[in-house]
Amino acid sequence: MSSSCVFCAINREPARAARVFEDEHSIAFLDHRPLFPGHVLVVPREHHETLGDLPRHLLTPFFAAAQLLSRAVEKALDADGTFLAINNKVSQSVPHLHMHVIPRRRKDGLRGFFWPRVGYASAAHMEETAERIREAVRLHPSS
Repeated sequence: MSSSCVFCAINREPARAARVFEDEHSIAFLDHRPLFPGHVLVVPREHHETLGDLPRHLLTPFFAAAQLLSRAVEKALDADGTFLAINNKVSQSVPHLHMHVIPRRRKDGLRGFFWPRVGYASAAHMEETAERIREAVRLHPSS
C-alpha cells in the first residue's frame, strides 16, 4: 500500500468512502464525484498504478469484481446498462488502478466516448499501426 494514495487510505479506513463491496482482492465504493448516482469505483486492495502493473494472478479477481458490480449497479438502480472504463496514466486522477462502473439509461445525455475520434490516414497507415502492435505483443507477451 502507498501511504500517499487516497485509494489505499480508503482500503485502510473503510469509513472514508461509501463501500458497496469488498473481498480479499478488491474493494468497491461510490465515486465522490459521480457521472450519475451509483457510479462505482472498483480497485484492487494492493497498490498497482495501471492495468499493465496488475500481476496476472489478480486479473481474474479484479475483472470478476467489476463484472459483479456491473450486474449489481444495473439491477439495484434499474438501469438499462452500465459503462465500464479504465484510464491508464492519461486522465487517471488517482494513480491507483480503478474501474469505473457507471449506470446508464437510454437518452441519459452521455454520448458514447468522451473524446473525438481520429481515423487512419490510409489503409497503409492502419496496417502499419496494426503491425507495430502485433510486434509489441510478440516481444512482450506477458509484460
